[in-house]
Order: sequence, then structure tokens, then C-alpha cells
Amino acid sequence: MSAGGSPLRNGDPAPARETVPLRPDACPSWLRPLVDKVDDVPDAARRRLPADVLAMITSKAVSAVATLRGANREAAVLVLFSGPESGPPDGGFPDEADLLVTVRASTLRHHAGQAAFPGGAADPTDQGPVDTALREAREETGIDVSRLYPLATMEKMFIAPSQFHVVPVLAYSPDPGPVGVVDEAETAIVARVPLRAFINPDNRLMVYRGDLGRRWAGPAFLLNEMLVWGFTGQVISALLDVAGWAQPWDTTDERELDAAMALVGDGGGSR
Repeated sequence: MSAGGSPLRNGDPAPARETVPLRPDACPSWLRPLVDKVDDVPDAARRRLPADVLAMITSKAVSAVATLRGANREAAVLVLFSGPESGPPDGGFPDEADLLVTVRASTLRHHAGQAAFPGGAADPTDQGPVDTALREAREETGIDVSRLYPLATMEKMFIAPSQFHVVPVLAYSPDPGPVGVVDEAETAIVARVPLRAFINPDNRLMVYRGDLGRRWAGPAFLLNEMLVWGFTGQVISALLDVAGWAQPWDTTDERELDAAMALVGDGGGSR
């Protein structure tokens, strides 16, 4: 039962939520370079992918087969930046700026132990991807979504292994309030990671695994509590590139996934 409501009778449909509007007017000045070029993020995220992998995730035929198999699902993730409304006078972002990231529980069947944006599959009652992203973020982190301003949605991105079409929702909050793990069976860590930690070249590397019998590496971030790689690593790397925040880093530093994961919490990353 929701606060102030009445219990639903068996068979009653759940009440529909109102569509959550985008609030680009709430964008702080330091996020404006990213919001103005948000449509460039998906292409930037795919830029480092080998041609055959790129074909796998962009092929309409692959997506159509997934639909026929009933495995083609809609999802959304929340890309939440927090920090002061004003940036430094000379441009750039405030030192307090951060990005909300979670780490999935190690006991989950799929994507166990992976760092990810809050988010998940769409529910029938969701009023679009913004609603999905906010609902999932609230369920995973306990965040007060009334403190958040959805700024823009990005192009839907297909993740072949999970057969999800994912819409990243870019959002901002000057102060999101407390966040933390709500369900330990699903989430191991909830963290507001300083933006400077992602930008620090010392925390950046390329991670590979032997998917489909071949080796290909993608951008990753080695932090104190987590290794951010895969889809999430690609998107964050693209965000930094598009916003103009990225600093030169060693793209030849390639690590196998398990070897990179072993460095987490072992002084391999800095914050």
C-alpha cells in the first residue's frame, strides 16, 4: 500500500504513474557541454569496438531474432551527476562532482559482481525510460527521486549478451541525499564516485575477456572498491570524451578481466 492510498483488490491494475518530464533547464553550467552533445555519446561509446563486435550490437537482424525469441527487452539506467550548481570560473567541473554507481551482488546469476549504473528492465506500469530509471534507482539505492532532475535521454543501446535495449537517462542533482544498499541480495555497493576518479589517467585501463572465442578490450576504471568495465565503462569513457573532460591515458595498458578484478581493493586504484 502506498502512503495515503488503499490496498489493491486482487485483479485490480496498479495505478499508472505520471510521465516524468525532462528538465534541461535545471542543467548546471558545468554539465552543459555534455548535455548539449548528449546525442554523440552512443557513437563515442562504440568507437573502440572491433568491427565484428560493432556489427553484432547494431545489426537489425540480430535485434529482430531476439524479438522473435521473446528475449528482446527494454531497460533504462540512471546516469546521475551530483555537485554544486556552479563550476569553477575558468570552466571545467567542480571538485565535488560525482557519479552514482552500484556493484551487483556476487550471488546473482547474471552480471554478478559487476559495477553498473542503477537501472534495470522496464515494468509494464513504467511511463517510459525516465520512469524506469528513476524507479530502479530508488529500489536499488533508496535515493529520493524528488531531488533529481532528468536532463536528457540518450539513444537506445543494444547489449547483445543480455538482449537488452538500454536507454541511459542523464540526470543531475545538487544534493541527492543519502544513498545505500537496499537489498544485499541484489546490490553489494552503492557509491557516489568522485568524477575526478574517473578522469584520473592512473585509474584507467583497457580490460578484455575471451568472449566468442576472441579477445577484444574495452575502456575500464580501476577504483578502490570496484572495477568499472563493460557497458558501463564504455558509457562513462564516452561521457568524458564528449564533455571534453578526458585526459590522455595509456590505452595500451590491457589487462585480462580476472587479473584486473584481482587488483580491486589492493591499492590498484585511487580515489
